Amino acid sequence: MPASSQKGAAPARPDAPAARRLNPWLLAALFVLATTGLFFFSLSSGFLDLGAKKILDILIFKIWGGVASFPESQAMIIWDVRLPRLLTSLASGAALGLSGAIFQGILLNPLADPYTLGVSSGAAFGASLALVGQILFPSVAFLAFPLTPALGAFVASGLTLLLVTLLASDREGRLPPPNLILAGVIMSAILSAAISFIKYLAGEQVSSIIFWLLGSFQARTWTEAWIVIVFFLPALIIAIPAAMDLNIMTLGLRSAETLGVNTARVRLRLLVAASLAASASVAVAGIIGFVGLIVPHLARLLTGPDHRSLLPLSALGGAFLLAAADTVTRVWLPGEIPVGVLTALLAGPAFLVIFRRKMKDVFHV
Repeated sequence: MPASSQKGAAPARPDAPAARRLNPWLLAALFVLATTGLFFFSLSSGFLDLGAKKILDILIFKIWGGVASFPESQAMIIWDVRLPRLLTSLASGAALGLSGAIFQGILLNPLADPYTLGVSSGAAFGASLALVGQILFPSVAFLAFPLTPALGAFVASGLTLLLVTLLASDREGRLPPPNLILAGVIMSAILSAAISFIKYLAGEQVSSIIFWLLGSFQARTWTEAWIVIVFFLPALIIAIPAAMDLNIMTLGLRSAETLGVNTARVRLRLLVAASLAASASVAVAGIIGFVGLIVPHLARLLTGPDHRSLLPLSALGGAFLLAAADTVTRVWLPGEIPVGVLTALLAGPAFLVIFRRKMKDVFHV
């Protein structure tokens, strides 16, 4: 078979019969409809309940202007409080879902997620360092103002990615998946120890660091929403055209190179794009686990392993899942527990069910 025909085809997988799989376009439409409904429900629900028509009036007035038919306080709650928080959760979920699908593809590991290479540990270290700097040195301007937790997390996660790639590269400059995973594990262990030391330095103020590490979208602003969007969109633009190459790379590196795929270049490009998107999410929201791990698995289970549909569906599914979890914590749960806790409590057992089902399919037990 010619290489061009191979390039567009995903490798066959025995996970599920093709007849059980949904059409990717149908699943995408369902995600879009569900997310649209969630969008209006989330904006209208909370301490102040508003109808969908009132939400539309406020959005139209804020975007296009006109005559306001509602109190300014309602517009402030929707436009300045709920909408930035909702957009941040949607963008963060999309970034984590897309990054998880990319990492599982380039590392050839179904247990990979956006935090496999130590991105989360690096971001947590940077944010913890910024927080303890603000606590211990509040009067020092260059520590108290420019080094915010978001900036510290983003810079540290980027440096962590750079160190991991340097450690994992072989003599020919390639990045073998086992090397990347091992380097990520080593960096995560080192940074986790550093975070523990920072917690010790924080003393009685350690609760602020712990709360950030749990992941939350409380009091998120338009600036933070745009930070995630600005890094997610380029990652998506880079990933979609590389989906067919990613399909071939799942056949094995030697087979992919035989078919004309520059595996080193594709892997590095996708690695940087996915890591930056995940770092932006971690920088503004903290550590939110399982979204990047379970969403690609669910999308793959429903539609198959073709990355041309898997990547956008993982982004859509991640956006819906994380926004729904944040809406639940804001509207129904007492005290707004961190959303990272809720995703771990719900997605963790769900992943165990999926894992057990796959093991039965493989080993017939």
